[in-house]
Amino acid sequence: MRAIILGGTGAIGGATASRLAAAGWTVDVVGRDPAAMPAELASINVRFHAVERSDTRGIQQLVGDGVDLLVDLLAYRGADVRELLPVMASAATAVLVSSRAVYVDSFGRHVNGGAPPRFDGAIKEDTPTLPPAGNDVDPFSREGYARSKVAAEQVALDSGLPVTIIRPSKVHGRWARNARTRSFVERMLRGERAIALADRGTSIDHLSAAVNTAALIETIAVQPAPRILNSADPDTPNAEQIVRAIGTRLDWGGRLELLDNGDPHPERGQHPWRSAHPMVLDTTASELLGYVPVGSGLDLIMEEVDWVATHLNAR
Repeated sequence: MRAIILGGTGAIGGATASRLAAAGWTVDVVGRDPAAMPAELASINVRFHAVERSDTRGIQQLVGDGVDLLVDLLAYRGADVRELLPVMASAATAVLVSSRAVYVDSFGRHVNGGAPPRFDGAIKEDTPTLPPAGNDVDPFSREGYARSKVAAEQVALDSGLPVTIIRPSKVHGRWARNARTRSFVERMLRGERAIALADRGTSIDHLSAAVNTAALIETIAVQPAPRILNSADPDTPNAEQIVRAIGTRLDWGGRLELLDNGDPHPERGQHPWRSAHPMVLDTTASELLGYVPVGSGLDLIMEEVDWVATHLNAR
């Protein structure tokens, strides 16, 4: 079995490459910078190829006569997917990684909008999304990101190919480009005695461990079909639980200041998991396919903590 992962040196791509290689797959990953290739992946014979996502011909040459699994973590616009459709047609199974940011609540509010969304319970895959963006919209802007992802999803699903769309929540894991635990690890390692958390640390913003998403991708690999699946951890810890777990992992001796909503300095205690209302993804559809999580988010986020701490200590 052979897999090609476009964007295979980040958290989800790296976790997927590692899992598939351990299961006996031949794995090729595509990226811009060879220096970004984790040594751990190279040591298990994952092969890196310096090919731009826009280089359709280069990707086609890598795919050759066909591939069992093609995972695309680098598609941000409808045009990105449309250009690659001939290559995707050579894959027995294709996976396009999108985002939970596409969802809107019953009032049309979304996570990148002005007013925070409020969903009625866990979000299922048939929850409405934003309208798709045109190709003139900047997919890397706050306003354009989610709508551009919707456009990419629609092109993939309209192709008739066996493409599974995965919508993860807040991703964590080794090799994360912007590890959300970093600021807490830095502060704890330098011995700060107190760390403040807004909203008394009660907010819930669902986590998605990269290794759990990798397990879902492996499940999908042998069950090709056009579909949409959420990817999130089986537990829903709040911000206080996450930060306390980080402190325990690092033997931090400080204390948390759990700030009330009426704190006169609203900028105090900001953190990456702050959410005005709980945002939780329903993963029932993934589980019905036979997907089994590797572990809980609260346990698995320690992989990112250890990875960040190792790099900080090395510096």
